[in-house]
Amino acid sequence: MKTITINVSEPVYRDFQHIAKAQDRTASELIRQAMEEFRERRIVRSTTLADLSPVSVGRVLTPLRRGDDLLAELLDDGRD
Repeated sequence: MKTITINVSEPVYRDFQHIAKAQDRTASELIRQAMEEFRERRIVRSTTLADLSPVSVGRVLTPLRRGDDLLAELLDDGRD
């Protein structure tokens, strides 16, 4: 494990100390957990579009036809 030094505001650190005491943990443990959660959500994204479930957004406004340019459809939302 790598030791680091960080500067945080007093209120933030107080909050971490308060919650740590209530959970019988150390503030360092909570900060490590917070950093790992940030890393998982923002840095090491393991979710791809293929992992997401489809969602219904309503009825079809204009059915696709053979030869329709889907990229143009995505880029032009008609609000010109």
